[in-house]
This record gives sequence, structure tokens and C-alpha cells, in this order.
Amino acid sequence: MTIIPFTQPVAPNPSSAVVELGTPLASLIPHRNTNVVIAFTDATRNSPDQLLVGHLLKRLSEAGIPRSSITLLVATGLHRPMTPAEQVKKVGEEIAATVPIINHQATDPRQIVELGAIDGIPVTVNRLCHKADLLLATGVVEPHQYAGYSGGAKTVAIGCAGQATIAATHAPAMIDQPGTRLAAIAGNPFQEFIRAAGKRVGLRYVANALMGPQGEIIACAAGEPTEVHNHLVEQGERVFQVSVDQPAHLAIAGVDSAKGVNLYQASRAVTYLALCDSTPLLPGAPIILPASIPEGVGKGVGEGRFYQFLSGAASPKDLVLRLQRDGFPAGAQRAYVLAKVLARHPVIVVGASHPDVVSACHMHPAQTMEQALSLAKQIAHKQFPNQQLHLLNIPNALACIPRLQPAD
Repeated sequence: MTIIPFTQPVAPNPSSAVVELGTPLASLIPHRNTNVVIAFTDATRNSPDQLLVGHLLKRLSEAGIPRSSITLLVATGLHRPMTPAEQVKKVGEEIAATVPIINHQATDPRQIVELGAIDGIPVTVNRLCHKADLLLATGVVEPHQYAGYSGGAKTVAIGCAGQATIAATHAPAMIDQPGTRLAAIAGNPFQEFIRAAGKRVGLRYVANALMGPQGEIIACAAGEPTEVHNHLVEQGERVFQVSVDQPAHLAIAGVDSAKGVNLYQASRAVTYLALCDSTPLLPGAPIILPASIPEGVGKGVGEGRFYQFLSGAASPKDLVLRLQRDGFPAGAQRAYVLAKVLARHPVIVVGASHPDVVSACHMHPAQTMEQALSLAKQIAHKQFPNQQLHLLNIPNALACIPRLQPAD
């Protein structure tokens, strides 16, 4: 068995770990009556927004901007709105009590402004972002299935976009392009759109964090979105990408608590592992996914579409072919990507609060890890007869990109 550990250095003093790059925030403020909007990540992202938003608020205060001129916008994308309790948990009681917080709703046309198109993709964004004199954002830099790495302008360009933008960027024409891939930003058309859309929308400055697998802060930076993103991605490539010296007959793909809340988010772990470049997984290798999914499939529009398409399909292979032919609405892309994996790898979900949801989505529920391992070994022995099984255990598969090294 191979267990992939992480021993990356942690910022020695996270409360003061935000490194400012390039132009200071104060120089971007046009006047003291500036209307400021700060977009921050929702509950599905393990971003230290109390630290990042707090840093931005401190710099704004130093420049003479009162909190009455600032609005916090939750970048929900097509996820469900954050509850007041979740907002407090995200940014802390003091910030939540002194700065208005509004949930973005991508499906509400009254909230959305259209700003033309970039390479045929419509640019839509929350009206508050468009009206702001100064638009800022937080974010977390971590591997992302389509953008290569999240963070940078993505919190605004996707998280605060209308569903027309989300649908176009998550359609087969985009996500099936060779350059649209995990842990790669160079030549990535998804990332190129994000950066161009961020500029079109008017995003001037971000505060981003690079996080370790246990939620520890490895590095934070603030400044111009692309500069910050490139800076943290360069460090992240050394953190997230790990060499593996032998192929795996079965695997365990763990997720953090933020992603384990529902099947839509937790399923990212198996797609990251199975679809990364040079994956160590052998064809047909089963994947164990420990995830309690207390919210079931999830409560947002995107999660609902994910479940509708996946549970309504005769088989994962049939769904892939149908969606390639017919396309799909925003949110259903996770059904499409997961179906690609399920067509090749059985998935066993351990400890799910809603095993019926797991079964409906063409996966196997198991109550305990012991049961899951027993089933996975049965499948693997049948798939790989007369072979000694090698198990790959990745405690946080969203913070690790294992790459099989070619034999000498």
C-alpha cells in the first residue's frame, strides 16, 4: 500500500501571513466615498476568509474607507445560498455583524448584468460587482478540474456569474478541450477565460490563500489577480503534485469536511484521481470515497441537475454519450465528468448518511471502511486475477495530484 503524506511547511504566523505583491490596495481607491464590493468564497471552499476578508478590510480602513461603504458578496455560483450561521463561521462574528453580506444568485435575472462575450462565451456577473467603484475578491488556490487551479479571478468570473456564463464555461466544448485540465494553467482555455472575464468585470485586487491538506495555511498573497494567482500556483505545484512509482489496483480518495458535505462536492475526489494526467489508477480499479454527505446530493441548482442527469441515466456510459451529443445545462457538468469515471472505475462511498442517493447515482454504498475494502478487493481480484493488489491511499485527493512515473 502507498499512502501519500504531506509534510509541507506552514506559514509561521497565519494572522500576518498575507504577502502583498505589486501595487498597494490604497492606490486603487478612487475617492473616500468609494463603493467597495468584496466577493468571497462560499461554504464549499476551504478558504480562510476570516483572515483574507479581514486583511482587505484592514487595508480599506487604513485608506479611510468605512465599513458602511463595503458589501460582502458570497460567490455561490450555482450552489445553495449560505446560511447566516455559515456566514459567521466563514468570516467571523465581528465582520458578519459590521458588514452587510449578500448571497449571489446566478438564476435571478434581476441580479445579473450582461457584459458582452469573450471568444463566444457570454460574460455575465452580479450587478453589485458591476456597480462597484472597487471590486475585490478572496479565494483559495487548489487543484481544479477545469481551471487547473482555482483562485485568482475565479471567485468573481464564475462564482458571481450568471448561469449563462457558468453553462458556457462548463459545456463539453470547453471542458473536453485538451488544454482544460487539472493542475495546469498554461494554455488552459478555461483559465484564460477566467482571467479575461475578471478584467472585463473590473476585478482589481484579490487576497488568496494556498492551503494544505489539513486546512493549514501554507501561503497567502494579495495584489493584482493574475500576479497573485501565478505566485501561489508556482508554490502549489510543489505542494500538490506527487510522484508514485507503481500503478494502483484500488484506491482510497479522501476529502476534507467542506467537500464531504454532499455528493456533488465529494465526487470531485474520484474525478481528480481518475482523470489527472498520468494517473496511477489501472483501468477498472475501484475507488473508495469516504464521505458522510449529510446534505445528500446537495441543495443548490447545480447539485439538483447533477442528480437529475446521473440518477436518470440507464448507465454512466449511456449518459456520457447522450451528454456529448445533446449538451447539458450548468451544474450537470459534474454528472458528465463523474459518469466518465464511473464508466471505467467502480466507486464505493463509505459512511454516507444518504445511501439511497449513492445507489441512485450508480455507486456502491458501504457503512464501514472494512466493508468498503472487502468489496473493493473483490472487484479488484476479479479485474486483476493472479496479481498482487496495490492500494493507493490519498487522505485528501483534492490536495494531491499523484502522477505515475514511467519505469526506467
